[in-house]
Amino acid sequence: MAKEEAAEHASFRNKDYHDPPPAPLVDVAELAKWSFYRAVIAEFVATLLFLYVTVMTVIGYKSQAEADPCSGVGNLGIAWAFGGMIFVLVYCTAGVSGGHINPAVTFGLFLARKVSLVRAILYMVAQCLGAICGVGLVKSFQHSYYDRYGGGANELATGYSAGVGLGAEIIGTFVLVYTVFSATDPKRTARDSYVPVLVPLPIGFAVFMVHLATIPITGTGINPARSLGPAVMYGHRKSWDDQWIFWAGPFTGAALAAFYHQFVLRAAAAEALGTFRSNPHV
Repeated sequence: MAKEEAAEHASFRNKDYHDPPPAPLVDVAELAKWSFYRAVIAEFVATLLFLYVTVMTVIGYKSQAEADPCSGVGNLGIAWAFGGMIFVLVYCTAGVSGGHINPAVTFGLFLARKVSLVRAILYMVAQCLGAICGVGLVKSFQHSYYDRYGGGANELATGYSAGVGLGAEIIGTFVLVYTVFSATDPKRTARDSYVPVLVPLPIGFAVFMVHLATIPITGTGINPARSLGPAVMYGHRKSWDDQWIFWAGPFTGAALAAFYHQFVLRAAAAEALGTFRSNPHV
């Protein structure tokens, strides 16, 4: 009986997965690696493509809806454009840069020590520049429609307070970043071999679902680069007045998601395992 208990106790000591070590806080050595710059370029290009397709979709829908309110893709189609592009781009870039395409996602992963400070800063810069360039392409191709239909800029809708908009951005980003952590959890990928293939799918669906809920409130940011690019190219005062919401909200939501996943879910599992070890007769 004692041998059986010892064997069972040992099985809990030997995990069937391994958490990667925390990334260094400041990893200057990354600056000497081509793979690092390749990842930064991938983030730039992915965010450029993301903003190009999605903002083009928004402007195209508004131009169609002006002539006939029942024509065009509607909010549902816009949500599909954002979620679908995230699915495609995460699939394409995950093996190169991790497929962040969002400063809030990068910030959350930095807080969880998944990326270094150096990588996080350069990723965010690349994402913001990519967003500006992507919207710049839209403006150059659709110049006659761009300013007329709002430039795809995020603004707080009439009738909603800043607090409601901020809350919508916090919760929406929490859903997204929590999904990112869950989909890439080493425990899950070790036990379910099909999960790595499906990682982009739940992330894309999270973006899709959040857009359905928050397009009527803020136009849906949950991505500071997505909000910054159109604001820079459109230049309307309202988009700049509300810009703080699209930074404070996503970064707060990302921080909450990182804390919840790392220090509540994962820590709770470790605490339970520690209790079992201290009293194997329970």
